[in-house]
Amino acid sequence: MFTPSQHDVRRFFCETYRKSTAREILTPLESIAADWLNQHPEYHSILGDLDAALAADYSVDQGQTNPFLHLSMHLTISEQISVDQPAGVRFAFQRLTQKTNSEHEAHHQIMECLGEMIWTSQRTGLPPDGAAYIDALNLRAR
Repeated sequence: MFTPSQHDVRRFFCETYRKSTAREILTPLESIAADWLNQHPEYHSILGDLDAALAADYSVDQGQTNPFLHLSMHLTISEQISVDQPAGVRFAFQRLTQKTNSEHEAHHQIMECLGEMIWTSQRTGLPPDGAAYIDALNLRAR
């Protein structure tokens, strides 16, 4: 299984941004990432400076949103929806999109539940609970 480092992730998004703005050919994953980059213009200045991106500290203590974590979660959620894993995530996404009238906002709603599931898993030392994740999504989608 591929486990990218923090710098690998940052390089991926910065390079995708560079290629996208230069109108170069993108891989399928880069194309999905570029769509999310375009929806987050507030990150463009960060993505345009690889050295600064690699050196940046987005720890909780700094009180800043980590744009690379945020974009990575968008990619994760896009993949979950495309393969409907865990089962039910696609339907919950569709319902959240209807409720919020925005695919982007639906992603942000899902992101909160995904973050909670990961945090709980890390805190308890147990595997991520996909069923609880879907339950949380369905609660939001009501």
